[in-house]
Amino acid sequence: MTIRPLLAPLLGLGLLLGAPVAPAATPSAFTATYDVSQGGTPMGQATVNLRAAGNGEWIYSKDVKGTGGLAALLGASVTESSRFRWKGDVPEAISYDYQLQAAVKQKQRHLVVDWAKKQVTVDEGKGPQTYPSSPGMVERNTLALALGLALRDGKQQVALPVAVRQEVQVQNFKVTGKETVKVPAGSFDAERIDRTDADRGFSAWYAPGRFPLPVKLSQHDGGDMVMELVSYRAD
Repeated sequence: MTIRPLLAPLLGLGLLLGAPVAPAATPSAFTATYDVSQGGTPMGQATVNLRAAGNGEWIYSKDVKGTGGLAALLGASVTESSRFRWKGDVPEAISYDYQLQAAVKQKQRHLVVDWAKKQVTVDEGKGPQTYPSSPGMVERNTLALALGLALRDGKQQVALPVAVRQEVQVQNFKVTGKETVKVPAGSFDAERIDRTDADRGFSAWYAPGRFPLPVKLSQHDGGDMVMELVSYRAD
């Protein structure tokens, strides 16, 4: 079984294509929960949290606990934590930490951005590697938030600078339609967005007038992962 970060790769926000609009206010603190399934089988629950960290910085965290199937048997959990600053309504990356814990596997990644030196450093336990940063760059954990804000601002196509393992990768996404989506949190008239520059089997459904995060996410890269919103609370 493959355990992957569960809201990624969604997107980071850089170049926005479409009619320019004035950015709206950035979101306040919140907590959201999701049911997670893999291959149609319930696997666990994800908790997503946004909170202010002081000094103009914010922390966006995601905790996934395996509660069903093989994930529960292996005691699998994924923890992700991002520190960022708002650049307009873009969560521009400062640092990112990822940790997978399971009975048969452990994995970690630490990413930090030195904006004074315009440099990203990534370490997965085998020694650090560096590459140039890009203004407005996000990382894979905050991509969901960046996309939700782009859709809220009326964007239909988005080109996104995303800090991945060895480089800043520009990823492209497009709104492909509107659909009614039923999830544990309710029924929503949602906008569907798909990645268009790679065959990653990624789709997400947002109700941008209601939440900055997706109400549903489907990702085939890594094993037919589906997330469905259970609850959302402004803190």
